Amino acid sequence: MTIPFPHTPGSDISGEVEKIGESVTRIRVGQKVLLAPGVSCGQCPQCLAGADNRCRRYTMFGYMIPGGCAEYVKAPEVNVIPIPGDLSFDEAAAVPLVFLTAWHMLVGRANLQPGEDVLVLGAGSGVGSAAVQIARLMGARVIATAGSDAKLAKAKELGADEVINHSKQKIADEVKRLTEKRGVDVVIEHVGTSTWDASVASLAPAGRLVTCGATTGYEAKIDIRYLFSRHLSILGSYMGSKAELYAVLKLIGQRKLRAVIDRSLPLKDCALAHSLLEKREQFGKLVLNP
Repeated sequence: MTIPFPHTPGSDISGEVEKIGESVTRIRVGQKVLLAPGVSCGQCPQCLAGADNRCRRYTMFGYMIPGGCAEYVKAPEVNVIPIPGDLSFDEAAAVPLVFLTAWHMLVGRANLQPGEDVLVLGAGSGVGSAAVQIARLMGARVIATAGSDAKLAKAKELGADEVINHSKQKIADEVKRLTEKRGVDVVIEHVGTSTWDASVASLAPAGRLVTCGATTGYEAKIDIRYLFSRHLSILGSYMGSKAELYAVLKLIGQRKLRAVIDRSLPLKDCALAHSLLEKREQFGKLVLNP
């Protein structure tokens, strides 16, 4: 089955309000804003309960509806949020999707507690660089992986306590060494098939693996006996609620968390930006400017 995609990608968006509809009352023309990336129906039980990311009609800008790789973007008023603090447009655009995803994984799904050990896969990615910061802010001990020493050095700057070069070292073996064979309480998994076995093997008894992606493949297996005998939890996580986005934006505005931007490029270089992402030649986010 072929899934139709819009002609305009881009889920992370910030800018200045150019025009508003007749019924809009909260937002004004000229206001500097960012967009909550998730769009839902706003009427179902999930939306009304504040879990809009569980709405059956939930989608994102750039996926099934036109996104931000354009000069103008049309958005529902409920998705428009004033830029917090003194953030620039670039910083504001680099925040919503990855910080919301990482926040929901760590706080909403894993219920991370101070003092716990967290393994963050792919610290050089948008979600990974956000997860390192959030976990550290919450008082956890953070172990981060990346494929180069340069990326690991940047992960340390973001707050990682320990780092693992997955191109040279075996993740599970290093986790066991760093935790005196116990394992970690939480694994932030968004890589998929290539890291799945190592992620499961890295868990401590009663550990929680939270996954939000499968960039290297979506097929994985697990020994069910290992799952129940060690009281493990495998948790799926997709985006997060608008309320969670407001919570993380408050911390971003206070500079307790920060956007991680590798570089900014003109909008005409959109294809180049996607190529850099596919080759994993960035740390954090790439920003496109119209």
